[in-house]
Amino acid sequence: MVRLPPFFALRALEAAARHRSYSGAAKELSVTHGAVSQQIRRLEAELGARLFERRGNAMIPTTDAQRLAGEVSRGLDVLKNAVADFAAVAVRDPLVVSLESQFANRWLPSRLPRMLADLADANLELRVEERRADFTTDGVDIAVRYGAGGWDGVEAAHLFSETLTPVCSPAFLAARPLREPGDLLAVPLLHHGHRPWSLWFGQFGIAPPPQQGMLFEDSAMLLEAAAQGIGVALARSALIEHDLKTGRLVRPFEAGVASELGFWIVWRPDSRKLRRIAALRDWLLGEAAAGGPPHGD
Repeated sequence: MVRLPPFFALRALEAAARHRSYSGAAKELSVTHGAVSQQIRRLEAELGARLFERRGNAMIPTTDAQRLAGEVSRGLDVLKNAVADFAAVAVRDPLVVSLESQFANRWLPSRLPRMLADLADANLELRVEERRADFTTDGVDIAVRYGAGGWDGVEAAHLFSETLTPVCSPAFLAARPLREPGDLLAVPLLHHGHRPWSLWFGQFGIAPPPQQGMLFEDSAMLLEAAAQGIGVALARSALIEHDLKTGRLVRPFEAGVASELGFWIVWRPDSRKLRRIAALRDWLLGEAAAGGPPHGD
């Protein structure tokens, strides 16, 4: 099996033969004249033959060297075309976006018209998933995840943090005036399995009542129960933005408690679609910044 010479030595040969000059080759390859001369000498030693002859100020390739340089040139063209084809696929293929379901259903819909206008050529494929997508096996290019960050094998940009705040229907609040945090102890509270009311009451030094009443595992159902006037829910700020703007839900108190969790944009740093990923990431970050606090103030 023939061992190929170093790739850069072959490039130096091809460029020097085409320019008839080591200096011209050095300028094209962004190296010094000495570096090209060294590569040619190294190639001559490895091949056991002289490759160039000096004639005045020109370096003339031998017949065999010219033939080899021509084959190297054709090989470089093949490589350039292969890379161009690979890059073209990265542009044509959909940019697969995995979205946490509550983010997709609550935060994103009102922003979709702007997304379509601002990223008209993005060719996005949006997937709404409950599970955490695998970038290697699921064909995902970029994802919005909910959590504390720190995932292995991916780059991450913090999109926004959340606060937890009480919400109820306007009719519920009209029927049960709530003037101070302690008043919540006397009304029906709606509970979520992962966000106990103790998180909110604790900032006021109030011991929460024993958990009683309806318990939900799904945030959307929790908010729907609150909108139907069943009770007061402790809601994630990112999920109530639209309901607050339309008046479907109201906040009896402005005070919220910061959540240790938030939304993150994540992607693989070795993706061939990094340019397109960066465009979508920057758009999402811009939307989050322009929108102010996620609860819609």
